Amino acid sequence: MFGLDQKVAIITGASGALASSIAKSLGKAGVALALLSRNEGAVLPLCKEIVENGGRANVYGADILSEASLQSVKSDILRDFKRIDILLNIAGGNLPGATIAPDKTIFDLSMEDFKKVVDLNLNGTVLPSLVFGKTMAEQQSGVIINYSSMAVDRAITRVAGYSASKAAMENFTRWMAVEMATKFGGHIRVNAIAPGFFIGKQNKALLTNPDGSFTERGNTIIKNTPMGRFGEAEELNGAIHFLCSDAAKFITGIVLPVDGGFSAFSGV
Repeated sequence: MFGLDQKVAIITGASGALASSIAKSLGKAGVALALLSRNEGAVLPLCKEIVENGGRANVYGADILSEASLQSVKSDILRDFKRIDILLNIAGGNLPGATIAPDKTIFDLSMEDFKKVVDLNLNGTVLPSLVFGKTMAEQQSGVIINYSSMAVDRAITRVAGYSASKAAMENFTRWMAVEMATKFGGHIRVNAIAPGFFIGKQNKALLTNPDGSFTERGNTIIKNTPMGRFGEAEELNGAIHFLCSDAAKFITGIVLPVDGGFSAFSGV
């Protein structure tokens, strides 16, 4: 019931640390992988590693904010793999102007950067869901998993644009889940995971000092995480495997925290 062998999965933002981890894990489980990134070269080593370990993977250059680019890539994926079973919307990010520095206030927010962050995190999930979800609707089967954040349920300082865009994405997840289940046969599921705090390329300097110790922000997060540590990328993989598999075939429209207890803790 947890088997995923012979499934075909698309991963957006495939050059990131979390995407790389789940790609390797799904590859070992027999899933054929379509790895999407604006920078194909950055994903080629990952693709090579998966193939050398007996998996199947191709890299596709794609702009997740361009419907034309996604339609073209979809044609290539269907040519190469014949079907689309899983979509992992992992691509996302933040910009300095959409954050509030410690010495600034909300009134210093850059609307230009705010709009770009919303575009990336919200529309960068919506567009792939519509383009690749259409194939799932035609097949009457498929799984879409979006990547949310702990910044949705509470006001985590500084990340104003990121928080707002991920909150909107969670709402879209629920909306898309209902739409797909009620109109396309009941065998297409749309869920999200909400990772806690994981150290990656984008936030490493924010959470750790050059000597490896935690910054003030890093220590604050640890104090509010009952398990007392940051997550490891591979600790998301079990939740993803579960949501992709038939073991979760009656689960849709949820957001699953994988956070070491952060979302359960009041901080006092």
